[in-house]
Parts: sequence; C-alpha cells; structure tokens
Amino acid sequence: MKIVFTTKGNTWDSPMDARFGRADMFVLYDETTDTLETISNSDSVNKEHGVGLQSAKKVLQMEADLIITGNGAGEKALDIFKSSSVKIYVGAGDMTLKEAYEAYKANKLKTQF
Repeated sequence: MKIVFTTKGNTWDSPMDARFGRADMFVLYDETTDTLETISNSDSVNKEHGVGLQSAKKVLQMEADLIITGNGAGEKALDIFKSSSVKIYVGAGDMTLKEAYEAYKANKLKTQF
C-alpha cells in the first residue's frame, strides 16, 4: 500500500501539515518496500486558486492508495478523489509523520468521505 502524508519535513519525525492543497510537501510511504519519498508542493505557495485541485492531481500521479492529513481536502479536490479509489484520513494535523501512521494503523483517524 502507498500512503501520502502532508508534511513539513521528510522524515518520520517531521511534523504533519494540517493543510492538504497548500501542504509544504508530500511524503509517499510505500509499505511494500518500506521506503519514504519526498515530493515538493512548493509550486502551490504563490497560487491564489486551484491549489487543492493541483495537489489532488499530483497525488493521483503518485498512485497512492490513501492520504493522511490534518484538516482534509477542499471541495474540488474531494470531487477528484471521490471518482478514484483514494481515501482521505483526517485528524493528524498535530502529529509527527510516525504518529500519524501509527494512528492510522490503530484506526484512530477519521475518513473525510
């Protein structure tokens, strides 16, 4: 399974970013290979509109199975995810990447849809 985290860093100890569309970066964790890959989301910083949509498309290109974030995705990004198999788990905004992963594994995060 491939999991995308919205983060402010690229290690297991990095703080999560509560935002989806304007997250500093995405970290892709592949459970099969036990690897982390960092994907910059810096191109969303200077945009006024459409960042959620752009970020959703970026996540779909990563072939992720699910997303773990803080507050969840906006309406337009949700429309994209609802037509895919990607699930969004929310409530990890005040955690580290590792804590968020452990919370997901323990079924302590809620799904956005």
